[in-house]
Amino acid sequence: MTSRSSSEPERYSSAESTEVGKGGEVVVVSRLDKKTNAVQDKYADEVLHFMDQHAPDAVPLTEEEEKKLRHKNFAYILAVAILVTLVLFMDKATIGYTTILGIYIDTDVDKGRFNNLNSVFYGGYLLAQWPGHYLLQKLPVGKYMAGTVFSWAILVGVQAACNSYASLMVIRFFLGAVEAVAVPAMEMTLGMFLTAREREIAQPVFWTAPALAPVISSFIAFGLLHVRVSVQPWRIFMAVNAGISLFLAVFVWFFYPDNPAKATHLTTNEKVHLIQKVQESTKSSIEQKTFKKHQAIECLKDPVSWLFFLQAFTLMLANSMTYQQNQLFVDIGVTTFGSSLVSAAGGGFTVVLLGVSALLIRRFPGQSGYFSASYLIPCIIAAIGMVTIPWENKIALLACMILLNFKGFTYIVALGWTTSSCSGYTKKLYRNILFMLAYGIANIISPQLWNPKDSPRYYPSWIVQIVIAFFLNLVILLAIRIILARRNAKRRAWIAENGTDGAFGYVINHDDDGREIKEKVDVAMLDLTDFENKYFIYPL
Repeated sequence: MTSRSSSEPERYSSAESTEVGKGGEVVVVSRLDKKTNAVQDKYADEVLHFMDQHAPDAVPLTEEEEKKLRHKNFAYILAVAILVTLVLFMDKATIGYTTILGIYIDTDVDKGRFNNLNSVFYGGYLLAQWPGHYLLQKLPVGKYMAGTVFSWAILVGVQAACNSYASLMVIRFFLGAVEAVAVPAMEMTLGMFLTAREREIAQPVFWTAPALAPVISSFIAFGLLHVRVSVQPWRIFMAVNAGISLFLAVFVWFFYPDNPAKATHLTTNEKVHLIQKVQESTKSSIEQKTFKKHQAIECLKDPVSWLFFLQAFTLMLANSMTYQQNQLFVDIGVTTFGSSLVSAAGGGFTVVLLGVSALLIRRFPGQSGYFSASYLIPCIIAAIGMVTIPWENKIALLACMILLNFKGFTYIVALGWTTSSCSGYTKKLYRNILFMLAYGIANIISPQLWNPKDSPRYYPSWIVQIVIAFFLNLVILLAIRIILARRNAKRRAWIAENGTDGAFGYVINHDDDGREIKEKVDVAMLDLTDFENKYFIYPL
C-alpha cells in the first residue's frame, strides 16, 4: 500500500491546494509551504519513516498468518481499551454510589449540592478539552494515558478524605479536567489499529466496559453496606477505586501502544502489514504530531461537525440520569441494598444488549446512522412511561429505568462515527473537541434538570429528555446520514469518471547532504482531510 516510485508527476497544480488528476493521481501542494508542490516530510504520517525503513523488506503473509494477525491485534487493542475504560467509569461513577453509602451523613452535601458535584465535574471536563487534545497530539499517546490514569487515581484517593462540600467541589473539578480526553484518546487508538469495518464492530464491544463498571461497583457497594466500621462506606469505596487505578497506571505505562509502529504486541513484519491494511481501509493517516491550522478551520466550516456537536449536546442532557439512578431507585421505594442490585442487573442487561448490537453491526455493516437513531426509540417509550405509569407500579417504573440504558448505545455509535466520518488527524482531533465540548456543556446543565422540588416524578426533566435528548437527537442523526450519503454519491460518480487506479501524492524530505528528495507515496500517508481526498468514502 505504501508504494514508492521514482517517477515524477506529469503535471502539478500551482495553487495552494490539493488537486486530483484524471488518472487517479493526487498532487498535493503543502498549505504550509507555498514554494513546493508536495507535502513536507514533517507534515506526512507519523509512521512514514517506519514504513520507509521496513516496508521494502516486508514478507507477504499467508492467509492463515493474516487471520492470526487480525485476531491478535483486535483482541489486544480491545482488551487494553476495555480495561482502561472499565476502571475509568468505575472511578467516574463513584460519586453516584456515595448517595447510598453515607455521603449525606458524613459531609454537608444534600440533594441539591450533589447535583452541583456532577455539574462541576463537567466544568473541568469542558475547560480541559483544548489543552488536553493539544497534549494528546504532541505527546506519545500511551504515556499520556498513563499520566491520565495516575492523576485520576490520586484525585479519587484524595476525594475519599474530603469532609466538606467545598473540598469535594474542587476535587470533582480536577477529576473532570483529568478525564477530559481519556475517551477520545482511546477512540483515536482504535482508529490507528483497526480497519473501518473492524472499528465499527469493536465499538459496542469496547463499550461493554462502561456497562460492566456499574455491575462491579454495585457489588462492591453492596458488600460495603454490610461492613461495620467507624469509617463511612463511601470513603472505603473511593479508596478501593483509587488503589485499582494506581495498578492500572503502571500497566498502561508499559502496555498501552502509542501507534502501530511502536506496538509491543506486534512483530516488525506484522506492523508493516497492519499499517498498510488500516490505511487501505480508511484512506487516512495513522497519526500526525503537527498541528495543521487549515484542518482545524475546515473542521469548523464543515456542517457535519456542528451536527455532531448538536447530537452530543442534546443526547447528554439525559446523561445525569446515570448518576441519579440510585437516588431514583430509592425515591421509587427500592431499599439501599436493593438499589445496588438493581444497578447491577441494569448493567448486566446492557452488556447483553451490547453483544447483540455487535452481532447486528457485523451482520449489517455501514448502518451507523440507522442503528444510533433506532436505539433512541426504546428511550422515548421508556421516558414516556416514567411520566405516565402510576407511581404505585414500581416494577414497570424500574423496567423503564433499565430500558433507558439504550441511550448509551446511541452515544457509543455516534462517538465512533464522529471521527470515522472525517479524515486528517488535526481535523479528527478538532471534531472530537467539538463533540466533547457539547458533551461537557450538556453535562453541566443535565444535573440541574433534576430539581429536588420536582421529586419524586421530575416531570420537567423527563419532558426535556423525551423532546430534546431523544426525539430531536434521532432527527439530527438521520440528517447526518442523509448529508454523508449525498457526499458519497458525488464521490463515487467522480471516481467512476476519473478512474480507480489508486491515489498517490508526494512527500519532500532531505538526503544526508541536505538536498531535497521528492518521493511518491500513497495518499493515506499525506494526512489529507476528507474534503481534500476524494477517494475518502464516508461511513454511513
